[in-house]
Amino acid sequence: MVATQKTAKETRLSGLRLQTAVRLRWFGVIGQLVTICFVYFVLGFDLPIGVCLGLVAASAWLNVFVRLRYTMRARLSTQLATALLAWDILQLSALLYLTGGVENPFIFLIVVPVTVSASTLPPMTTVALGLVAVVSTAFLTFSHFPLPWTHPGDFELPLVYSVGTLGSLVSGMIFLALYAWRLASESRQMSDALAATEMVLAREQQLHALDGLAAAAAHELGTPLSTIAVVAKELSREVPANSPMSEDLALLQSQAVRCREILKKLTRTPAEPDPLHAQLTVTQLIEEAAAPYRGFNTQIVVSASPLNAKGDGTDIDEPVGERRPGLIYGIGNLLENAVDFAHSRVDVTATWSAREIVITISDDGPGIPPDVMEALGDPFITTRPSRQQEQTPDKVGNPTGLGLGFFIAKTLLERSGAVVSLANRPAPAQGAVVQLTWSRESFEGRPPSGSWAGMHAKPIPVRSNPPTDPLQSPA
Repeated sequence: MVATQKTAKETRLSGLRLQTAVRLRWFGVIGQLVTICFVYFVLGFDLPIGVCLGLVAASAWLNVFVRLRYTMRARLSTQLATALLAWDILQLSALLYLTGGVENPFIFLIVVPVTVSASTLPPMTTVALGLVAVVSTAFLTFSHFPLPWTHPGDFELPLVYSVGTLGSLVSGMIFLALYAWRLASESRQMSDALAATEMVLAREQQLHALDGLAAAAAHELGTPLSTIAVVAKELSREVPANSPMSEDLALLQSQAVRCREILKKLTRTPAEPDPLHAQLTVTQLIEEAAAPYRGFNTQIVVSASPLNAKGDGTDIDEPVGERRPGLIYGIGNLLENAVDFAHSRVDVTATWSAREIVITISDDGPGIPPDVMEALGDPFITTRPSRQQEQTPDKVGNPTGLGLGFFIAKTLLERSGAVVSLANRPAPAQGAVVQLTWSRESFEGRPPSGSWAGMHAKPIPVRSNPPTDPLQSPA
């Protein structure tokens, strides 16, 4: 809903800035004023100068009004920009009506507002302004004051020539409008592509920075973890075997060993083979990602089945892919979020067909606040309280985080070929829903077939789980 409102607001804004519109109108006002004064005072041609100067003054006062009413660098709304350009057409038409109509050599200036509209306003608005200009020009062809001349009546164009001028103006108006619209459309496409490229490069740069941060953290944490392991081992020797503390010390040692294994993964070079490299099914992938988060008060229910069991048999076989640590971490982070915010239950559903694989993670928690929906997926965006130095939970025991976990998980999942969709459950149910969709070829590591050109994720009204700290221990 928030995204829809934002898109609607953007569509109500034109590509025309007030500064541009004001400057163009001042240029027109000065040109009209100079031309009228030159014709009347220098050439001595008789024309209704009072009315003409009044029309020029009206445009000048309009410029003053919009300059005081709006900021110069603001983009005009489509309605306001249309009204201003329509005024320019009508004001110029009135001046031409008083000074010879289509016989006036400045008649071609009537195409200027339509050309400006074609490059900055929606196509239907340009069509409407074009119709206004065409109707005004047609009216000026058959009805207008005589062209100011030394001896009125000495110069009069044939009707056929005036109609030809009308056709020429309409043809030029259409050509210039289409040309300006095409150039503006290509420019916007290039700008959008450049913005998308810059966003991707920024995300990659942030991820590389996090890689360096992880390596530095692994290096710094190595010494205190070794100290903890040594102290725990010494204490276990002094504590009797039947003591209640023996189990706690054993757990402490095992968790220290696990932390050291995780740090080894962080410091391993990319060319180094993964010791966990193997094949695993979708169900095994989910179970491995969910294993660290079982045993808490939240129940994790996993279900997996083919999307259509009555097919030709190819969609019945469960997909098998490589064991990729990034993929396991990404799904595990989403499960961690779901467990943290769920009241009692997290459902993980996997379905597959011959074309795609879909994993859906849903919880019965409070869902995603609308105010963070647009920013989810960016680093340091979270609904959890920020963690202070030397602090793990907040004062009331709620989990805290830096907002990096979801950013890393989403990036790793997208690198694996997944399309990540997020939503809140529709009322009256509560909770967040995360949907991951792969093509079967990308999940299994096979070359894409000719019939599958890309992902076809089933859209859901998406929003996302608040991200967590990537270094938070599942225990």
